[in-house]
Amino acid sequence: MIQRVQTIWLLAASVILFSLFIFPFVSFIDLVGLGRQISVTGVYSSVNNEIVKESGSIGLAIFTGVVALIPFVLIFLFKNRKQQIRFIYLELLLVIGLGVWMLSTANDSLGSISQKVDTNNIGVGFFLLPLALILLGLAVRDIRKDEKLIRSADRLR
Repeated sequence: MIQRVQTIWLLAASVILFSLFIFPFVSFIDLVGLGRQISVTGVYSSVNNEIVKESGSIGLAIFTGVVALIPFVLIFLFKNRKQQIRFIYLELLLVIGLGVWMLSTANDSLGSISQKVDTNNIGVGFFLLPLALILLGLAVRDIRKDEKLIRSADRLR
């Protein structure tokens, strides 16, 4: 049923992954002194207190949108719990792949500035991915609990 606790976990994971469009995953100040942010939609810089888009990454934005939409769709697969668990495991791999792609994009963008991603310039976006992984793990745990409960109820009949 939809009113299970795993629905909350999957919905929260979807919202967190969609929030990657809002929060940058790298924020730094370049050698000229301009503030820059790297988001899933592109690289932005601050010029005269105005945010200007330097370059876009449509592939990363589309992939992020698909990865963020999958947990929401998985909510409605509640009748087939085994398939739901398999898709959540696939989603876990996709989120890890998204993190690798984001790190690669950040290193490519920072490579021209002779900086690399370190703890000084990591933005909010990189902290959202582990949170989404935790929420997906909680959803798998609760789906397994439901499966165990249903099996035990079937044995009693």
